Amino acid sequence: MPAGLGSRAISEDLAEHLAANGWSTTLTSRSSSRWWRPVDMASTIARARHRFDVAVIDVYSGAAFHWAEMTARLLRGAGKPYVVTLHGGGLPAFAARAPRRFRRFVARAAAVTTPSRYLLELANRVRPDAILLPNPIEPSAYPFRLRSNPAPRLVWLRAFHQQYNPTLAPRVLAALVERHPDVALTMFGADKDGSEGRVRAEAARLGVASRLTLPGAIAKRDVPRAIADADIFLNTTNVDNSPVSVIEAMACGLCIASTNVGGLPFLLEHETDALLVPPNDPDAMANAVHRLLTDPPLAAWLSGGARAKAERFGWADVLPRWERLLRRLAAEARLSHA
Repeated sequence: MPAGLGSRAISEDLAEHLAANGWSTTLTSRSSSRWWRPVDMASTIARARHRFDVAVIDVYSGAAFHWAEMTARLLRGAGKPYVVTLHGGGLPAFAARAPRRFRRFVARAAAVTTPSRYLLELANRVRPDAILLPNPIEPSAYPFRLRSNPAPRLVWLRAFHQQYNPTLAPRVLAALVERHPDVALTMFGADKDGSEGRVRAEAARLGVASRLTLPGAIAKRDVPRAIADADIFLNTTNVDNSPVSVIEAMACGLCIASTNVGGLPFLLEHETDALLVPPNDPDAMANAVHRLLTDPPLAAWLSGGARAKAERFGWADVLPRWERLLRRLAAEARLSHA
């Protein structure tokens, strides 16, 4: 399992929950260097091959797909079954560019899982037996407050990276000032590619820097308290799958205004638990926020609907399904080596 860098990965939470149930787990790679990570993954497989029965590979597009392929080859060489878990919102585009490569990689896995129906449809083209295992949270850790009369306190939570289009957020903020003079936005996250500086520059250009707070990265344990102080959650991304940050916002009962890209229409239902708008459209997102601020019944409806859906993502439901899958693969591996 790859260890998260900057933001916490679902695989890290999965490893902790498995360990709490008596499983022995190993995470790789924790290196901050993109060049050292594949070396760390390969060396971990070599060192620990006698200490594990099954591996789980988190799969994204781009350079991360090369690492996943390398890891899979090493695991096959070591005679270890592995689960391929499709995460990246860019995987459909990657699969379209390299269809044979994607099909070959997915077909060779002992099992394939994905946290969203969006990527399940992609996986099912190659693996009809692919399994939907949602990105889980612990709903009880997120304080729920019904936003029946939300204030113009906006929050954004994501890594500062261009694929998440963080510069859209200050543009939305600027589009709201005239109608809501007390509007304010807090953006939490680690800077991955210099996007935080571009956000600051955009806010200054638009004259809303004084309304914008950028506290930096936030520890996973502090997320519920931090986002619960706001009333409206902005999700500005251009590429996405099933983001945990959005599920966390749902669990807190925030009113959500999100782009409708990738897996988000599979996670969120327009006017039931969120308002969905086209990508990179500050006016459309600002108008969605304005609706939330001026239509209390709608805000309350979305807030309650978001919490109700988030409760379906609890570890109590998802972890046993992971355990059944891993036990089955481990047992099959032992029989094949007997």
